[in-house]
Amino acid sequence: MERMTTLLLRMVIYIVGMIVLGLCILWLPYQANFFAEMAPEFAHLKYPLLFGIYATAIPFFVALFQGLKLLRYIDKKQAFTDLSVGSLKNISYSAAVIGILYMVGIIFVVSQNAGHPGIVLMGLVIIFTMIVIAVFAAVLQKLLKNVIDLKSENDMTV
Repeated sequence: MERMTTLLLRMVIYIVGMIVLGLCILWLPYQANFFAEMAPEFAHLKYPLLFGIYATAIPFFVALFQGLKLLRYIDKKQAFTDLSVGSLKNISYSAAVIGILYMVGIIFVVSQNAGHPGIVLMGLVIIFTMIVIAVFAAVLQKLLKNVIDLKSENDMTV
């Protein structure tokens, strides 16, 4: 049953990764051109915003890869090791980097007087979500580290 659960989670990670990669390659450039034509006064922001979104895709894919590594550790019965703690740490850092990049992006957009309330609100939701993910991964990392320490302490007393 556990193997089936990790297989399902692994499939979800691959599907999410393929969807985001497809959106980055096909949909984002099209949308950037569409909005540049629709609002020519903000056309100069097309490439900086595309660059910012692509920059956030890098830590997103790092976090997906770390999630796959974590599932592999679970399958190999190595869930309670320092390797899992490292993966959770990398997921936490990736979420924090995404949140920081979006914060910088919102500040940039607002400074250019292009801060449409819908766009700013969407960016704030992404920032809040990344903060929650980073804190949750950090808490899991701390708990897992405590469990590993307790396990090693118990192994030493036996």
